[in-house]
Amino acid sequence: MTTLRPGISGLTPGELAAWVDSQGQPSYRVRQIADAIWNDGGVTDAAEIRTLPAPVRDALARDFRLDTVAETEIRLADGGQTEKALHRLDDGALIESVLMHYPARGASRERHTLCISSQAGCAVGCPFCATGELGFGRDLEVAEIIDQARLAQRRLAASGRHLTNIVFMGMGEPLLNLDRVLAAVEALNDRRRFGLGARHITVSTSGVVPGIRRLTALGPQFTLAISLHAARDALRDVLVPLNRRWPVAEVVDAARDHARVTGRRISYEYTMIGGVNDTADDALALADLLRGDHAHVNLIPMNPVAHTPWQASPMAIIELFAATLRQAGIGTTIRRNRGQEVGAACGQLAAERTGEPPAPTVARRRERLESESAAALRGERSHEPLPVGVGE
Repeated sequence: MTTLRPGISGLTPGELAAWVDSQGQPSYRVRQIADAIWNDGGVTDAAEIRTLPAPVRDALARDFRLDTVAETEIRLADGGQTEKALHRLDDGALIESVLMHYPARGASRERHTLCISSQAGCAVGCPFCATGELGFGRDLEVAEIIDQARLAQRRLAASGRHLTNIVFMGMGEPLLNLDRVLAAVEALNDRRRFGLGARHITVSTSGVVPGIRRLTALGPQFTLAISLHAARDALRDVLVPLNRRWPVAEVVDAARDHARVTGRRISYEYTMIGGVNDTADDALALADLLRGDHAHVNLIPMNPVAHTPWQASPMAIIELFAATLRQAGIGTTIRRNRGQEVGAACGQLAAERTGEPPAPTVARRRERLESESAAALRGERSHEPLPVGVGE
């Protein structure tokens, strides 16, 4: 099997400088190459870097991939305000990103937020998530993470706009690919490279406690988001299967310490699933869990996902749920879903490409989810094993 050349965006400035030196080139070539790679999303072909002599361009093309995304299919929704991208990487792996545009309103500036992937597929297996249906493929390389942002920036730059926010909420569990995610965040934040402020970057996790503790020790200034989805262990065992390894109280304790050490507010994501996690008891349990914390809750109506028996909670129920949290002094936002007509929920386009599973498989899956969620609502803990790929 042929080993792919490294993606150039994954190089640190020191590594790029070492390569330039190995070619017997003067040090100013480092800046010329960096400008070509990072300005407005950068070039995708070494031949485009006209500031370099032809032999250096040829050497770059020989040693590196200037872009790790082989093909991209884009679907538009919400009158062009949402752009869902399905990317095929050089080895054929499929990943997704979503670019969301928010026009300026009142005192708020125009925003362009990109949701990116950190893995091809996902090991966690949350049943309301389309990526969970795909299973785990592989971790993304640093350049494969970064190049999603470079591609989005190239699209924006064509109309004089710039990426303002990046969220690691696409395919995969970022804290199960933590070394590469941290390297990508460093590049995205570095003024010599992508140059996006740390406070405009959010990294989400479904509750990998050792990863949260490691982040706390590093003291980053990007936002940590927790995909919570239930405050009661029995229910969260079903909705977020790694809760069987790291229960909800453990996750929130780690997040609480993170907020204390970094001074950064924790963002909790809570997908609202009708009749499953949206009851008055669930709202009170969440209020009790987070009361007094430096935290904010985003309530997200569930995107319809094939092969599940569930639908989004009615908006009236979501409003009541939000009111309970606000009465407990917890800042709460109800997020409007974007791009439903193009499958904007994480993993939907990639799942679509894999084809429909056989009808009996779908029926068994739905029956199992209905049985497990009913048991969880009775307070019965799951005895299912941890998902493959979620270790100790």
